[in-house]
Amino acid sequence: MSSADVKEDVVVDARGLACPMPVVKTAKAMRAMAPGQVLELMSTDLGSVKDVPAWAQGTGNELVATDESGGVFTFYLRKS
Repeated sequence: MSSADVKEDVVVDARGLACPMPVVKTAKAMRAMAPGQVLELMSTDLGSVKDVPAWAQGTGNELVATDESGGVFTFYLRKS
């Protein structure tokens, strides 16, 4: 699925934050979301490229799409 096709319900801006903060902020936001809702995470931390998919897999949440533009990594995650 293309990131252009995804409608996010919650946006987490973790640009400028280093590991592990993008995942920490994502986990906190996901706890407050209803199943099926989609979170958009923006991160400039290169480590998030591996950390976010691993976190999604480990928690059972779905990584719907990813994108990278101008050094900003964007992840779309659906809460299980």
